Amino acid sequence: MFFNSLDFAIFLPLVFICYWFIFNNNLKQQNLFLLIASYIFYGWWDYRFLSLIIISTAVDFFVGLKLDDKKNDDIRRRLLYLSLLVNLGFLAYFKYYNFFIDNFVSTFQFFGYNLDSSSLNIILPVGISFYTFQTLSYTIDIYNKKLKPTKNLIEFASFVTFFPQLVAGPIERAKNLLPQFNQKRIFDYLIAKDGMKQILWGLFKKIVIADNCAIFVNEIFGRSNDMTGSTLFIGAIFFAFQIYGDFSGYSDIAIGTAKLFGFKLMRNFSFPYFSRDIAEFWRRWHISLSSWFKDYLYIPLGGSKGGIIMKIRNTIIVFVVSGFWHGANWTYIFWGGLNALYFIPLLILNKN
Repeated sequence: MFFNSLDFAIFLPLVFICYWFIFNNNLKQQNLFLLIASYIFYGWWDYRFLSLIIISTAVDFFVGLKLDDKKNDDIRRRLLYLSLLVNLGFLAYFKYYNFFIDNFVSTFQFFGYNLDSSSLNIILPVGISFYTFQTLSYTIDIYNKKLKPTKNLIEFASFVTFFPQLVAGPIERAKNLLPQFNQKRIFDYLIAKDGMKQILWGLFKKIVIADNCAIFVNEIFGRSNDMTGSTLFIGAIFFAFQIYGDFSGYSDIAIGTAKLFGFKLMRNFSFPYFSRDIAEFWRRWHISLSSWFKDYLYIPLGGSKGGIIMKIRNTIIVFVVSGFWHGANWTYIFWGGLNALYFIPLLILNKN
């Protein structure tokens, strides 16, 4: 189910009415209802992939409990590896299996060896890149003793599957979103009104700006060989508006929808095209993802502590991995590497 669909236009008011008028006086029932609604929201696209979310939820819930219970470092490390194996294993198989197989075969063919191989018709589950990172941050924070695990499975499952931000973010941290499921929510007309405004603004970005820009972008780059340089440049400008309208529009709808149910999600875009340099741009663009890579990849690699060479190395790794996260294609990897190159002068000049 997508935000700009008729299904969601029917789904959201029904969930809102039941949430506030039927389950308003019982926090546990509200959480359970949100969990069921979130499963319906996700299963509407393909119910078979609900099993992935349920397995990931169960594994990280029990791993979190055990991480807090166990004192032995080796056991705690194995528990963390279990969480990483399950979550990244699902992500690797469904998103990257064909990429690795195709490139493995192409490499052997380059050296004159013919291998018989066929790609699988693997469907990429919607939102798997987002909820995988969300659950991983939970177990990693517990492992690093920055967070205490919840003992309430319904609250944790609701945190993982919360439908407003399930398929397109923001990628919420447990320390921000999870405690909100344990707090009594009271309907606030002004907050709900603000949420509706943000939903409408997000729909405007997505439907009016992004979808209309996409028409011109597809036409221009679909026949790029026939286009002049100036036309391609205009196409690139339209694409910049398209991608921003898509991503930030979905984030606005998610944040506004969460407000309708008494939840506060983090801001995900902050006028990124008005940034002074590439460093500021990445602090303003897809903030939840950029901060995730900073906290769970850049800093564990050593961050900025090891001198300029280490900073450059870590920056390249983060951007390349970020590019690969966006899509299983060499173009995304090159895109990540290109952004790293843009970033390196700032590192050298110490202006990041």
